[in-house]
Amino acid sequence: MVVTPELLSFFPLLKLLPPGSLVALAQTSTVEKFARRAVVLNAGQHEQKVCFLFEGRLQGVDFTVDGREVGLFFVEPGDFCGELALFDRGVQTEYIIVLSPAVVVWVPLEQLHAAMLECPPLVSNLGIRLAQRIRQLTLQRSLLGMPNIAQRVCSQLWLLVEESEKAHMKEAAIKNPPTHMEIAIMLNLSRETVTRVFQTLQQQDVVRRDGAQRLQIPSLSLLKAYADGSREL
Repeated sequence: MVVTPELLSFFPLLKLLPPGSLVALAQTSTVEKFARRAVVLNAGQHEQKVCFLFEGRLQGVDFTVDGREVGLFFVEPGDFCGELALFDRGVQTEYIIVLSPAVVVWVPLEQLHAAMLECPPLVSNLGIRLAQRIRQLTLQRSLLGMPNIAQRVCSQLWLLVEESEKAHMKEAAIKNPPTHMEIAIMLNLSRETVTRVFQTLQQQDVVRRDGAQRLQIPSLSLLKAYADGSREL
């Protein structure tokens, strides 16, 4: 696959750039395919490119002092990661791994930085994205301190619900939900523990499986009650 300005326009962030900048970036960008569990970006390294995901699914992960893997966030098609170095030229802060076979567009860091400085809307969107990521990571880490395992899992599911669906507090659906193993990594639990909690949630009709691509939540208010501890499983 050849990188074209049209391909770069697939990504909402890059679509903000003027046509000339897209043409220049396309000439220096590349495409790479990755198999499942491959490492896309390495923590502690000075990565010289920003990752834009075209197909597949990625996850940012870190490790505890005893070597256990902890999931931090997901990267979906159209999204990006590795952008922090655009601001400070620092090292990559977490590992980015492949959850399902992925196609990545690599945009060189220096060229994107130059284009960014000439496009205020792109800088604004990057700032909003970084603020959202910081808030998300803060919430994610706070879940690890919850002593009640079921509450921890329900809180994780609550965070995965779209904000627009939380507004009406009725039923909702999580699209492309994480596997039990992926949730276990995010919450520093075993897969078996997460599976047991899900069995209880399904028995009490807190969640319903709708194939592999959707997790139905019949009542958001009920899920929220389990998540905030006002109700126990």
